[in-house]
Amino acid sequence: MTAAPLRIGNASGFYGDRFDAVREMLTDGPLDILTGDYLAELTMLILGRSRLKDPARGYATTFLQQLEEGLGLAHERGVKIVANAGGLNPAALAGAVAELARKVGVPVRVAHVEGDSLPVPEGFLTANAYLGGHGIAACLRAGADVVVTGRVTDAALVTGPAAAHFGWGPDDHDALAGAVVAGHVLECGTQATGGNYSFFRGHDIRRPGFPLAEIHPDGSSVITKHDGAGGFVDVGTVTAQLLYETGGARYAGPDVTARLDTVRLTQDGPDRVRISGVGGEAPPPTLKVGLTRLGGWRNEVVFVLTGLDIEAKAQLVQDQFAQALARSRTGSPDEVRWELARTDRTDADTEETAAALLRLVVRDQDPEAVGRVVSGAAIELALGSYPGFHVTAPPGKGAPYGVFEARYVPAEDVEHVAVGPDGRRERVTPPVRTKALEEVDEPDLPEPLPAGLTQLTPLGRIAGARSGDKGGDANVGIWVRTDDAWRWLAHELTVERFQELLPETAELTVVRHVLPNLRALNFVVHGLLGEGVAAQARFDPQAKAVGEWLRSRHLPIPVTLLETTDAPEAHA
Repeated sequence: MTAAPLRIGNASGFYGDRFDAVREMLTDGPLDILTGDYLAELTMLILGRSRLKDPARGYATTFLQQLEEGLGLAHERGVKIVANAGGLNPAALAGAVAELARKVGVPVRVAHVEGDSLPVPEGFLTANAYLGGHGIAACLRAGADVVVTGRVTDAALVTGPAAAHFGWGPDDHDALAGAVVAGHVLECGTQATGGNYSFFRGHDIRRPGFPLAEIHPDGSSVITKHDGAGGFVDVGTVTAQLLYETGGARYAGPDVTARLDTVRLTQDGPDRVRISGVGGEAPPPTLKVGLTRLGGWRNEVVFVLTGLDIEAKAQLVQDQFAQALARSRTGSPDEVRWELARTDRTDADTEETAAALLRLVVRDQDPEAVGRVVSGAAIELALGSYPGFHVTAPPGKGAPYGVFEARYVPAEDVEHVAVGPDGRRERVTPPVRTKALEEVDEPDLPEPLPAGLTQLTPLGRIAGARSGDKGGDANVGIWVRTDDAWRWLAHELTVERFQELLPETAELTVVRHVLPNLRALNFVVHGLLGEGVAAQARFDPQAKAVGEWLRSRHLPIPVTLLETTDAPEAHA
């Protein structure tokens, strides 16, 4: 008899995601495991600052509030809960969950995973290793109903329960890799059910439901959602999320290295996508460690320039500001950055569409250098600068910004510990078999599409995209939905063409990765985001919309592809 799949759902893609998702996922349909991803690079900095104010905190308090109702619902339905909401203090959150269970009268057994917190180097705020899922598995095998962790990989929330349920060991690489891929699809919640999806037109995604994965004993899975929940699941939505925040064909983690170039996606019915064929390799011998620190102080002013002479108005403000900063006691900040966004239109019929935005960002280690010096200079220009002077918001006093860094340490140097419901501690030994990460050889490209008539049109007419951040780097995944479109895209969208279409990347290192099974290219742009999202160095600090920018750029696309595509027309 074929074993029943393990149904693992997701109810959170980040700290601050839809509050009602826990209740919805527990009441809308059957589940075995409910997971929640609350951590991100920026979140660790936020929790670090929270812990400075109160050493007893450092965890995601929203999760505890969600459990006031969720604990009872999960207990009634036999659903176990696994979440990384413990942040920097999983032991404290586990204690708070146990206390909440006593308060609401729900008999649940609570366990937690610890050991990710490492000694914090001088000048840093947090240092956390990315642990795998085997600690979660140990907690579940010990009888836990709720498991909270600190910094684990997002996919560990799925690999852990799956390993415990199916009895997988550290050397079951293919099965673990399949669970990693399913976990990566689930981790960002509704991004797998139509949220943030390029081809959203024609679908009702006003309130997409959260996704779930039916995991099978061999690690294959079906991505779906509860019947009646909003949104939709198809090969495109799963492809988009699979490309999100990834790099090359080898997707390394502490449990296994998943080969993304082996993934096969097939539509398995309405709102059902099967993931199969995933190959796995031994994980690297090292663990990634995320470090956060306060990088300094920043301030921002956005000037509105309206009507004629936009360039001249922008230059006037910059000259006036340079003089004002030079006269100040602190002098000019370490970094002064101007960006002019030409959002204005010629002969506009509304004032807003006649306006451009001039953005000033300043940074310095001294808060005074970006505080009143900057806000005061902006205010004093109000009656003596360009015609129509105004700003989008009153200038402030400045605020601290953070920096994220990644380092690597030997896995055996990190004490990965599962603390069971009875308080018993079990050390999780790292995998014995490891393999240093290597780049995959470039796969053979398909035969080029024969030459023919082309039409200059947005790339998004035939291609979808999803982009995101990893520290200071950005990734842009782009895919197409037919074999002929793939024959064209694989040869047309080279690194050189990519940099031509996105001039901001022209001076940066861009690496292209080819994923034929997904009809996809994944571009990693090194250094696009400076010191990372917490530093807010860029207009789009997490590169969320770089993919949509790329889709809006015009290319000579073969007319035969435009005639056969069923994608809604994109608007530049």
